[in-house]
Amino acid sequence: MRFGRLDLNLLVALDALLTERSVSLAADKLCLSQSATSSALGRLREYFGDELLVVKGRHMILTARAEELIEPVRAVLEQVRTTITVQPPFDPATAERQIGIMASDYSTQVLLADAIAAMEKDAPGIRFEIQPMNDNPVDTLERGYVDLLLTIDYAISTDHPSQLLFEDDYVVLGWSENPAMHETMTRETYFSLGHVTARFGKARLAAFDEWFVRRQKQQRRVEVVAPTFLSLAGLVVNTNRIATVHRKMADIFVQSLPLVTCETPFTIPPIRETIQWHISNNNDSALRWVVERLGVAAQRQQGARNVVTLNDAERVARERERIDFAYRLKSNNF
Repeated sequence: MRFGRLDLNLLVALDALLTERSVSLAADKLCLSQSATSSALGRLREYFGDELLVVKGRHMILTARAEELIEPVRAVLEQVRTTITVQPPFDPATAERQIGIMASDYSTQVLLADAIAAMEKDAPGIRFEIQPMNDNPVDTLERGYVDLLLTIDYAISTDHPSQLLFEDDYVVLGWSENPAMHETMTRETYFSLGHVTARFGKARLAAFDEWFVRRQKQQRRVEVVAPTFLSLAGLVVNTNRIATVHRKMADIFVQSLPLVTCETPFTIPPIRETIQWHISNNNDSALRWVVERLGVAAQRQQGARNVVTLNDAERVARERERIDFAYRLKSNNF
């Protein structure tokens, strides 16, 4: 279909090209061949009388005209989607849909596994693809590669809606025959022992607990770096090393392995696991249903919650705000 001289079908291709800044990545997003996407770029260049994307070094960059087109093109497509495209009422029992969720193995283990199993009974046609955390989870959400992002509230974007699901704190995990695990865990003992920790993505980003402990006056001695939270347990068995892990995951570990836990010798702020979706999907009834069911599952398994008195509420809020600022600053510097 044409509007004036512009083939309106090209607007979708233009949006993908402006977002990805790569013909190959745009082709993947559009489910087209690279040759078809290159052809679309050629027609767009002819219409606008501008190169739009140009090669610089090993990458492609946008021209000034292309930069000007990003928001108008996105706004037009969003208006078409929200005002013209009419979605049928969502019925979980008959819905056929794949939903992508980016989540850590920790979140998958303590929440998603049970929640997705429960959803199968009411929505057998909904399929889930869980992707591991990468270096830029918010960017992955914004590019549309996943529908939902499940991570700590410090790491989500303030530009998109989100919902708090549950809180969790930290404990020290160690082998049941580790002598240090049967005494009071002091700061001196904690920092004298070898540690196992998890880091993620190509940049080997530290988990929140490691980032926070680095801010202490003492630094722990990391002897083993693991690729996942789930692998921490096996790496402390038969050793005198310890790991600082989420309490909910530690409870799972001690049920099947010769492991014990004790309290950390200093306070690590509890994490708040939060689910986030792109603002353009705010009216997606299928996603809203999934988020609601995740909230129900989280509330069911949360159990006793950390209680904050009114006198402490303001102090806790200030502390979380300070940590949030520092954590986001750290993330931007990686």
